Amino acid sequence: MIVAREIATLANGAAAARDDVPSVSWPEFRATIIDSVAADSRVSALFAHRSTPSMPAELYAVITHDADGRLQIIRTVLAENQFPSLAIECPQVQLFEREIAEQHGIIPVDHPWLKPVRFPPPKADTGLPAIGAMEFYRVEGDEIHEVAVGPVHAGIIEPGHFRFQCYGEEVFHLEISLGYQYRGIERRLPAMPAGRRLRTVEIVAGDTTIGHASAYCHVVEGLSRSRVPARAQVLRSIAMELERLANHTGDLGALAGDVGFLPTASYCGRLRGDFLNLTALCCGNRFGRGVMRPGGVGFDLEPARIEELSRRLSATFRDVKSAVELLWDSPSVMARFEDTGSVNPVMARALGLVGPPARACGFSRDIRNDLPLGVYCFNSVPVSTWHSGDVFARAYVRWQEIQQSVKFIQDRLAALPGGPVQAAVRPLEPNRLIVALVEGWRGEICHVAMTDDKGRLEAYKIVDPSFHNWSGLAAALRGQQISDFPLCNKSFNLSYCGHDL
Repeated sequence: MIVAREIATLANGAAAARDDVPSVSWPEFRATIIDSVAADSRVSALFAHRSTPSMPAELYAVITHDADGRLQIIRTVLAENQFPSLAIECPQVQLFEREIAEQHGIIPVDHPWLKPVRFPPPKADTGLPAIGAMEFYRVEGDEIHEVAVGPVHAGIIEPGHFRFQCYGEEVFHLEISLGYQYRGIERRLPAMPAGRRLRTVEIVAGDTTIGHASAYCHVVEGLSRSRVPARAQVLRSIAMELERLANHTGDLGALAGDVGFLPTASYCGRLRGDFLNLTALCCGNRFGRGVMRPGGVGFDLEPARIEELSRRLSATFRDVKSAVELLWDSPSVMARFEDTGSVNPVMARALGLVGPPARACGFSRDIRNDLPLGVYCFNSVPVSTWHSGDVFARAYVRWQEIQQSVKFIQDRLAALPGGPVQAAVRPLEPNRLIVALVEGWRGEICHVAMTDDKGRLEAYKIVDPSFHNWSGLAAALRGQQISDFPLCNKSFNLSYCGHDL
């Protein structure tokens, strides 16, 4: 066996010289990924990059070691526009490999299912397939039937195509096809004016505005060696937890609606709006646009607003508690939640799940604790986990996190430090690389950036937590009734646009 030499260890949100990232042979690169994943670490990002069109492509891997809070990165230079696929040995990289093939024309040889990840607008001179044109996996048999849903849906959700292979009502296999609204955000970010980048990052996933903007700000601050005032760090964390509260509350209400339990469904729908209004109280925008800025935040809280925020937060949480606890006390709800859409720990580990779906399988994965940034370095949030990996577990983890987030916000408001909320940001330093991981409400958000020899942004990579977790939804449907799909889908509540970058 080839043993890879020690790879570069990075601090989350701290930049390193690009030359300090070891360039190893392909066998070493492969061994590092396979051995790390076998030891319960994860691949947070795997991507290709060419500094110039004439240069050979490089593969970069960002590996997160949750157990000891280490973040490592390694690269290899490809002699050809291909490499042996790792997907069979390491399933969590299969989507990254397909993305590399699609974006750079670098083929992962022997990939088990090299189908499109996204659908760029077709052009006559590229030979790209028409949007949605692809092969789907099929289960053969006289009594097997296929059910196709989407990509255009009856509701207001974004386009995604779901292909079910069924025997009667039982789902043997679900294949998910996304990418119908490919926006090219990663490709466009380095070329656009610096003033537009933050606004673009805020729309990577509209319900995770604060999470993605936070990761971007850490990238800019790390590449420029800029410091953020203590008060701004605390205000950032309050905004992050308000975003988590709004979305978790909305998800619990939607889960209640999917099983026809109207008391919780109707109340949580309203209470989600109350949490969004608390974000608006802070910054003027319900979804947190303009909250995050490199070097600090775009708002401050004077004593009167701190008092009002604390009062309204407590009142809203009391209502959420009353509405949500109805779920756990209702046998009809528990009958639908428990043992539905289960993902076992072995599958969750193989797929590299993150966020509530991972914690619902018993994994203590939370960037706020494992690789904290900002105020989370000094004020930890207890990790909320469950063990059953089913719809109930994913719902109950959300409820636990709601309670922890409310306490966290109240504690920070009671001890908000003084001082400014914005500091000057220096120019980006040349030839640097940075990885910023943030625990968004869906899970781990990963932003990777590199600068060129003049300090200009040369490459930018974004991995939304949904990119890791869509495969988990497909796994959760195996052996389930097809009528369980809406409930399982909502228990993950993944982002279409966060995937379609």
